[in-house]
Amino acid sequence: MKLPLEGLTVLEFSQYLAGPYAGLRLADLGARVIKVERPGKGDACRQLATKNLYVEDDSLVFHTINRNKESFAANLKDPADVEKVKQLIATADVMTHNFRPGVMEKIGLDYDTVKAIQPGIIYGTVTGYGKVGPWKDKPGQDLLAQSMSGLTWLTGTADGPPVPFGMATADMLCGTHLAQGILAALVQKGRTGQGTTVEVSLLESMIDFQFEVLTTHLNDGGRLPQRAKVTNAHAYLGAPYGIYPTADGHIAIAMGCLQNLGKLIGCEGLVGDAFAERDVLQEKLAAHLGAQRTQHWLDILEPADYWCADVFNYARLMEHAGYKTLEMDQLVKRPSGATVKTTRCPIRIDGERIFSDRAAPVLGEANERLEKEVFNG
Repeated sequence: MKLPLEGLTVLEFSQYLAGPYAGLRLADLGARVIKVERPGKGDACRQLATKNLYVEDDSLVFHTINRNKESFAANLKDPADVEKVKQLIATADVMTHNFRPGVMEKIGLDYDTVKAIQPGIIYGTVTGYGKVGPWKDKPGQDLLAQSMSGLTWLTGTADGPPVPFGMATADMLCGTHLAQGILAALVQKGRTGQGTTVEVSLLESMIDFQFEVLTTHLNDGGRLPQRAKVTNAHAYLGAPYGIYPTADGHIAIAMGCLQNLGKLIGCEGLVGDAFAERDVLQEKLAAHLGAQRTQHWLDILEPADYWCADVFNYARLMEHAGYKTLEMDQLVKRPSGATVKTTRCPIRIDGERIFSDRAAPVLGEANERLEKEVFNG
């Protein structure tokens, strides 16, 4: 299968997750992505371990987000290495970085300098909170961005503390936005021949992520989100929206007519204002649903087309035929033979799934190759 970005070269100066996630998606879609890393240590994410898991000398999380890329080790404080980087830039279509504001200017790789080398470059920048303003120098970290965005007051229950998402939500969304901006800029370049800059920040991505609920907040007198006391799943939706315990697990019930739900499952008194009386209604519903097994309720609600679902953990999800049909797993490997089982690109092109068995690069593994290809070594 010919991928849509084949022939494009991306230089990735980004570390950790947000910028590299954009690079991962571009690589999946066919771009050649070359990580420019510090000699010796490389991308700091190489040592950012989840559950203390490593494959060879690199953290498992580094492997998940940097598969299908190349690595060029260069000391950006060494003029000779910077000169080589500039030669690489002359061959590139896209460049990304997530250094704090002012760092690339000090190195001499700011947009104006890069544009003089490669006028058509798409120059992507990730920051934590933008390039200006009182927060511009704060560390751009996922949990901090979640916490400052208001997001943590949407999850959990009414009397509970703020609850963050249990994964790097800000990083993944910001990386997605960076990839979207880069692709849009490439389309513009195809029409005009002109390069441009693309800027995203963790905080702006988290604010955009909440556009639905923030729009509600902006138009209902500025009232704060109200989480339900039990089974909260959406601070701005009424009963029955939530996840309920059953006799052997849980069941998720989405929006729907309370009266119809009450009749279907034999729960009397399930009537009232779905939002104003949400706590009372959801407590009553939780008590009723807890008396039977999940499958009992699914057998009643699914044939009636009432929106509901079982609540899977990872083990149950991956054992299910529905998951296996998607073929989301893939095995990536290094030339050494080291392997990592991970997920594939979620996009299909011409109906075909996109797989790549190429693992994250060893630090500097492309130096010798690029020496011959670009630097005439």
